[in-house]
Parts: sequence; structure tokens; C-alpha cells
Amino acid sequence: MEIEFLGTGTSTGIPQIKCQCEVCKSNNPRDKRLRCSVVVRTGGLSLLIDCGPDFREQILRASSQELDALLVTHSHYDHVGGVDDLRAYCQPSRFDIYAQEDVLNDLRNRIPYCFKEHPYPGVPQFNLHAITLEPFTIGDVLIEPLRVMHYKLPILGYKIGNMAYITDAKEVPDETIDKIRGIDTLIINALRIEEHISHMSLSQSLATISRIAPRRAFLIHLSHDMGLHDYVSQNLLPPGVEIAFDTQIITVAP
Repeated sequence: MEIEFLGTGTSTGIPQIKCQCEVCKSNNPRDKRLRCSVVVRTGGLSLLIDCGPDFREQILRASSQELDALLVTHSHYDHVGGVDDLRAYCQPSRFDIYAQEDVLNDLRNRIPYCFKEHPYPGVPQFNLHAITLEPFTIGDVLIEPLRVMHYKLPILGYKIGNMAYITDAKEVPDETIDKIRGIDTLIINALRIEEHISHMSLSQSLATISRIAPRRAFLIHLSHDMGLHDYVSQNLLPPGVEIAFDTQIITVAP
């Protein structure tokens, strides 16, 4: 399995508009973060997780532009704002999107022109697949949705093979931890040092990682309030935990 981090930033991205902090002004490319998204390449498929407003820029600079389906964690704009740009993948057949029913309903409301009975020529055309917490397959790839809580909003993470991807979580329930305990690779959010109402802070994320006990973990969905990539990496993280960065590619053993 290969995972390419298209973006590792929170909803504002880094640099944040009108901010002059040391992180936003940093010349280190690892401090520049587009909105969160990854491509998981496994079983002959390329699966996109979330499609935010930076998708066009992200996929143009990616190592490959091939995509077979989209998995959505939740319908906040920074995770679905680029869905219209999937039109390039809607020919010659519709593109598959997998999400909870409430997310699919939100997409129907956000881009209604894609779902009209007689759509305007050239608009993106999608096959929408409603999923629950039950495992499902795309081709030969088994995908297990994971329940996490984004403050009071129940959203999804995904377990694919020996990797689990969790973003925007404030709480990871015990039953989810049990499903992924001891996994090889965990990708999980950590917004900033200080506590936040709907996202885990660094200390909360590290505590969750300790409970899951993966072989290694990568932190995503960072804000500029986390601090400089190099400083946090060298001074605040335990062994086996890294900050992911945009364009990074990792491999996961079966």
C-alpha cells in the first residue's frame, strides 16, 4: 500500500490568510499545508479520502493523477469543497463517492446541478454510495468505516489494510480503538498545542495514539498554532510519531 499526503492542514491551511506568525512566514516547505486529503493506492486502486477546496492544486502536483473513488469523512467544506473538480474523472462513466447518508444529502444540496434529471452537459456525474459502519469493498479492497466524534458530530475514519485514517476527531470511542489497536500505521489529527472544542490537541492525540499502540503514527490536520514542523518534530513527539507533510509518500506493509 502507498499513501500520498495531498494536504495536511486544517480548514484555514498554512499559511493562514493575513497571518504574520513565524509558522505562516516560514520558508520551510514542510510548514506549508493545504487542506487535508490523502490518496491510498492499494489492490490496483487509487482511493481519495476527502476532496477539499485545494484538490485541483493537490492532484496536479501529485505523483499520479489516477483516481478510482472518493471516500468522505464528513461534509465540512474543507473536506468536500473540491468535489466539482472531480469532473475530469466522470468520463466515460460516473465517479463513485462513498459516504454516510447525511453527507450524501449535503452534497446533493451543495452541488444540485450534478443531480438533476436532465443535467447541463459537462457537469460532473456521480454514483453516490451510502455507507454505514459495516465494512464494504471497492474492487478487491476491503474498507472498514470507523466511528469518531467531531465534537457532537459523528463522522468517519477508515481502516484499509494495515492502515487507519482519522481526521477531525475530538474523541475516538473505545469500540473504534479496539478495532485498530496494534495497527501498523495510524494517521490521526492533532490541531494545535492548546485544547480545542472539536479537534484533539497534541497531548490528546498522543494519548489516543498510546492507547491504539500502532507501530508508527503520522499527525495531520495541523493549524499554524501547532508551531514549526521542525521544532515540534524534534522536541515534542515521542519515538514512532511523526508530523506528516504535504506531498509525503509512505508505504504500508500488508
